[in-house]
Amino acid sequence: MRTIHIRLVLAAAAAVIGTAAPLHGQQVAGQALYPVSLEDCIETGLQNNYSVRIMRNLEQVAKNNATRGNAGQLPTVGLSASYGGTNYSNTYNYPDETQTKSASFNNNIQAGLDVNWTLFDGFGIRANYRKLQELKLQGELDMRLTLEDFVASVTSEYFHLIRQRIRLRNLYRSVTLSRERLRIVQESFHIGAASGLDYQQAQVDFNADTSDYLAQTELVRKSVINLNRLLALDDIERKTVPADSAIIFNALLDRDKLWDRALTNNTSLLIAMSDQTVSELDLQRVQSRNYPYLKINAGYGYRNYWYTNGTYKDNNQLGPSLGASMGFTLFDAGNRRREQMNARLDIENSQLRQAQIENSLKADLASLWMAYQNNLEMWNIEKSNLVVARSNFEIAMERYRLRELSGIELREAQLSLLQSEERLSTVEYNIKICEISLLMLSGDILTCDL
Repeated sequence: MRTIHIRLVLAAAAAVIGTAAPLHGQQVAGQALYPVSLEDCIETGLQNNYSVRIMRNLEQVAKNNATRGNAGQLPTVGLSASYGGTNYSNTYNYPDETQTKSASFNNNIQAGLDVNWTLFDGFGIRANYRKLQELKLQGELDMRLTLEDFVASVTSEYFHLIRQRIRLRNLYRSVTLSRERLRIVQESFHIGAASGLDYQQAQVDFNADTSDYLAQTELVRKSVINLNRLLALDDIERKTVPADSAIIFNALLDRDKLWDRALTNNTSLLIAMSDQTVSELDLQRVQSRNYPYLKINAGYGYRNYWYTNGTYKDNNQLGPSLGASMGFTLFDAGNRRREQMNARLDIENSQLRQAQIENSLKADLASLWMAYQNNLEMWNIEKSNLVVARSNFEIAMERYRLRELSGIELREAQLSLLQSEERLSTVEYNIKICEISLLMLSGDILTCDL
């Protein structure tokens, strides 16, 4: 039964890990694996992700609204027609008590073309048009921010999956080593060269490693599901496998360049700047009510009246019309003054929010850069430490086979190797996350190689 259990563990490992990326849809241990690159994930997500699709529609709405007609700069043209009729029943009573009755039916048809155009409203229409253009820009910036968040999330989850699979491979090797140790001590026990305590401890360690491996398998599958969710796949449990087997990061980022780019290219900061522009245009729109307005209207109409009983049989009217109106609000109960004061406060708040974002960017850059540098130093240490840990374990394993080393000492060397591998993988992942965050801060995450 123990042998069967070991084989099942190893078969599961082959299905989940895979030493080489299989072809699309290749069956591994009865499960189809789908290797994808980071570029594949981003491309798929850009087409499927719900947040991206929703924001794309909102961006189009902002573009549709940014027209001169919506701002009120163009005239409006209307066509109208109507028909009416009146039926009269008349009764006339005379002094000699005689009575006469008559009936009449009056009809009318009207049709016309009307044109209305506001020529001047104190520059309010111009301010409104510029505001619509600015809202269009904000729609583009909101779309860009959504794309940045998506790319950052997908990239983070992609490399998180790689990290989990690296840990799974490390645990798989640990299970394999514990299995070999169990085999050796089992043979020694049968010939009386090992104690029952050594044999039981080897089995306990093997079972513990197997349990850790199975728990890590669950974490890998959870990461796969999270990645599939970001890609909005119909098959949320699809066995997605990263085409990359290692975490590759950029160790040559420049802090000064990142900060300079952040001040000119950070999307959140650009949105804050645009918000300030919108607030200033809102003030201009309110101030336009301090000026008079001028409107013109023109039309061309046709009217026809005809009567069944009356002085005239019919009456026809046909011709153009032209008019103009001008006005000025002398007093509006202080509403203009109140709205202008509020608009100036909105401008001040937008300036404060912009300064607040800059301050947050500065703090985030300092924290991320410190973590980035610290993890780079740790990476160099852990690389060297891993070399020593591997060499130490190889020596310990050879001495164990020669019965020059106890099982406890071998186990210590094995755990030291596993911990060293785990620390190195963690550091590499942390560096990658810092890199993604710094590129997000600088506004370059959509243009840099990840």
